[in-house]
Amino acid sequence: MTTLRNEANSNPRRFLNESPQDEKKRLRKVAVATIVGTTVEWFDFYLYATMASIVFGTIFFPEGDSQVATLSAFATFAVGFIARPIGGIVFGHLGDRLGRKKVLVITFALMGISTFCIGLLPTYATIGTWAPILLVTLRVFQGMGAGAEYASAAVNSYEHAQAGRRGRQGSWPALGLNIGLVLSSATIFLLTLNGDEFLMNGGWRIPFIISIVLVGVGMWIRSSLPESPEFEEKVENEEKVKPKFSDVFVHHWRPLLVVFVIAIGYNALSYIFKTFSLAYLDEFQGVSANVTSGAVMVAGLVAIVTVPLFGEACDRFGSKTVIMGGGALSMVFAFAFLALLQDSSTLLVYVAIAIGTGVLAPMMFSAQGSFLSRQFPPESRSAGVGTAREIGTAVAGGLAPLGALSLVVSSPTNSTVGVGWVLVAAGMLVVIGALFDQGRRYTTERN
Repeated sequence: MTTLRNEANSNPRRFLNESPQDEKKRLRKVAVATIVGTTVEWFDFYLYATMASIVFGTIFFPEGDSQVATLSAFATFAVGFIARPIGGIVFGHLGDRLGRKKVLVITFALMGISTFCIGLLPTYATIGTWAPILLVTLRVFQGMGAGAEYASAAVNSYEHAQAGRRGRQGSWPALGLNIGLVLSSATIFLLTLNGDEFLMNGGWRIPFIISIVLVGVGMWIRSSLPESPEFEEKVENEEKVKPKFSDVFVHHWRPLLVVFVIAIGYNALSYIFKTFSLAYLDEFQGVSANVTSGAVMVAGLVAIVTVPLFGEACDRFGSKTVIMGGGALSMVFAFAFLALLQDSSTLLVYVAIAIGTGVLAPMMFSAQGSFLSRQFPPESRSAGVGTAREIGTAVAGGLAPLGALSLVVSSPTNSTVGVGWVLVAAGMLVVIGALFDQGRRYTTERN
């Protein structure tokens, strides 16, 4: 059913006579729409992750054991990950049927409105058990939007890319993600400059409510986004034929497994590096929210520099090499990362999170835009990436930080040894998944 082909030469008629200047203008517009859109999406998502580790356990759950409250807040964080596959599956399939652009606009609105509404929620002290119920409901919608976002953005960037530059252009969503991480962390850092009291007493609502302004800007930018050239070519060639969702499972189960395994490994590493670490430092090491948010902000700034470098490395050495390198280095760094956290000095906390979140996670994530997209042909690409990646993300992204925190809580000495072995296993999954690369079946390009 599949044949080897060079996708770089696939352009619909309206792009064949495109001048170099018009091509640059189109790619610039795609870059801005992708980066700005994913920045806002992930600002929202990480804002919730940070608040869940610091604030939500106190204000949305009954008073009592602080560790139990923190675990409960993390459970709501995990619920968003459970909802992500729904978004990835439904909107991924719609992306293959209706187009990448339409789905990018829909998911952006879903994520942004959900985040805004979280900022308006009453607390447990005001409405009792309805507070966590409403929080979980909005978190489900937020998770669906986030689950659909990456596949659509990554696939659209990949399909617009110039020959030989798919690694760099496929890393645009990773750049937007880390800008969003910096903005959310900077927001928490500023809100906690004079301690955590302002944040706990309602200051946490400010970024959620103000985010609606960013949503408006993002919607305007994404509405002008050109449709993917490869999707338009598919529409021209297939006439009235529409892909069936079952085709992904029937004809492309091997790439589904590859993406699924890599997603489990990457997300376990990434969310332990940047989410578990915050809760662990707050609950067991007494490190303030100002220090941890500052560390994540610095890590995000580091990632903004490293992401383009890793994208270029994908074009030079292949995305498979880069993603495997990130998994292997994460295995090596696992126990050193935890040792740095246990020291709890401000400098070492910054170093630990900068390496994990600013270098190793971006190394793997930068390569995913091109590596995961090329596992599937255009007619099943959005559904394939969205389905497999988001199911893997749900398994690991929500459960890994919760499970890691539970391992520490259940240890008589609050040991992090179990967490270290989780990190090692996750890095191994990334390496193993990449070894079974299926991309050569659909393109002659290695990136």
